[in-house]
Amino acid sequence: QVQLVESGGGLVQAGGSLRLSCAASRNIFSVAHMGWYRQAPGKQRELVATITTSARINYADSVKGRFTISRDNAKNTLSLQMSNLKPEDTAVYYCNAEILGTNVWGQGTQVTVSS
Repeated sequence: QVQLVESGGGLVQAGGSLRLSCAASRNIFSVAHMGWYRQAPGKQRELVATITTSARINYADSVKGRFTISRDNAKNTLSLQMSNLKPEDTAVYYCNAEILGTNVWGQGTQVTVSS
């Protein structure tokens, strides 16, 4: 069973930056489409950004120009650089790996942006 572990969350003021990381327990990055999702209190989980095995990237409109997703297949690490953070970015951020149609989720990391 693959495990994903997120890190890098925290409390930041509006306009600040954070970098999230996701590490996998096994070498899956070469075969997995990866992504970041988030869930705010009382809301459904939503896509933030995804990156395929061929490095095709997709962003939610709400984060375009502010967030950057990247992957390092050699290190089995997925990252999300978040800049110009807004209070509405406050949520639990989850790392996701899609491996041959099966989804694996991390435990999530809290990001709180104060105004």
